[in-house]
Amino acid sequence: MAVSRWPGAAARLAGRRVVLEPLRDEHAAELYLAAQDRRIWEWLDADASASPEAFGAWFGQAADAARSGEEAPFAVRAGTAVVGTTRYLALAPEHRRLEIGWTWYAPSVWGTGVNVEAKLLLLRHAFETLGARRVEFKTDARNERSRAAIAALGAQLEGVFRKHMVLRDGGARDSAYFSIVDDDWPAVRQRLQSRLGY
Repeated sequence: MAVSRWPGAAARLAGRRVVLEPLRDEHAAELYLAAQDRRIWEWLDADASASPEAFGAWFGQAADAARSGEEAPFAVRAGTAVVGTTRYLALAPEHRRLEIGWTWYAPSVWGTGVNVEAKLLLLRHAFETLGARRVEFKTDARNERSRAAIAALGAQLEGVFRKHMVLRDGGARDSAYFSIVDDDWPAVRQRLQSRLGY
């Protein structure tokens, strides 16, 4: 096992609704089932619902990133079922900065609070355990649903990076960048806990 780029990033994080488990090979079958709705992949740069091979390529990349320590992907469990995934990426402990991204969920849990609690757990771990000063988020600038969800966390829009990524069809994606910094964290934590009824 490689040394993590940010030791301690890959930890089991438990809340009232969800548990984030560091991604393991054993999660593949449940994630495959959760990944089958094409709506999940509309704005992502892979479509793991396209075929078993496409899912295998997506999962292999995530598992490799976990094994190398370059990223910290998680399986998100709600009750007994794995319903999606999220991860820490762009780990820069020397700058006390990381990104939360590659988040997707089965549509059955959209709007249920699963994402809100997962983000609370990730942010709390980043700021209170890892000592991060800055957590970043990015999304396709056209993805209004994702932009609204990120803003609802209390993240600040910092701008749009034009032609930031190449899309599956070869087109260009503009990426909207958001952040939460450690100065924001107490108010953001209170906001998320209030949304969850803590």
